[in-house]
Amino acid sequence: MPGTPIFDRLAALLRDEVPVVLATVLDGPRAGAKLLVHRLGAGEVEVQGTLGDDDLDRVVARDSLGELAAGRSGVRHYGEHGEAREEAVRVFIEAFAAPPRMLLFGAVDFTLALVRVAKVLGYRVTVCDAREVFATSQRFPLADEVVVGWPDRLLADVGPELRRRDAICVLTHDVKFDVPAIVAALRTSVGYIGVMGSRRTHKDRLERLVEAGVTDEEMARLRSPIGLDIGARTPEETAISIVSEIIALRTGRSTRALSDTDGPIHGRDTG
Repeated sequence: MPGTPIFDRLAALLRDEVPVVLATVLDGPRAGAKLLVHRLGAGEVEVQGTLGDDDLDRVVARDSLGELAAGRSGVRHYGEHGEAREEAVRVFIEAFAAPPRMLLFGAVDFTLALVRVAKVLGYRVTVCDAREVFATSQRFPLADEVVVGWPDRLLADVGPELRRRDAICVLTHDVKFDVPAIVAALRTSVGYIGVMGSRRTHKDRLERLVEAGVTDEEMARLRSPIGLDIGARTPEETAISIVSEIIALRTGRSTRALSDTDGPIHGRDTG
């Protein structure tokens, strides 16, 4: 009931716009028991309350963070000690967070593949391109929003809302399009800024960014060449490479990013 410590803590987190999950046992030995879960940063997690069993608490807390990352709420079933594929305990996992956003600048073939993969991961996806003939809902039916316009103008509107859970991918090679997009993206708090292009293209782009006043510290936020070094060749493989890098960057796992390597971007076809 309101006024208890767990609800006071939930109210405080919501006031501060901190993503948080409230897990409640709907039926089972401890019906009504609650667990509050949220990330503190640097890999630490705060858990308040209990569902009546330490192992159940651990499993539900883990699943809650997964649902929070996707911005989803739902009912899950467990055994009394958190066992999978059992029905003894039914838990409602309520995520207080909007789905993470992914903004894709450039209506190209890679964009279509990335939209599909991002939607599977629960992102709210926006495709933006100034070319009206390419930026259409018919070409990108799975996108939540297709915007005909310049990226920097879109980011002037939505940029202040972006957080570390969100991602921006610049998928064009047009200087008049991608440089303003990158400059605008760097003004946001978005957690991932990926920029497509070869090493030579990116080197030329960096020179133009310096001319635009971008600092070395800001440059370090850019991930280019975009994605993890998995030898991706097709648009679909590249999309998987990109979202893998986004996940790894968010979770702080050790990865081999293309931006940290030398040599060819694309793997050899051994099939």
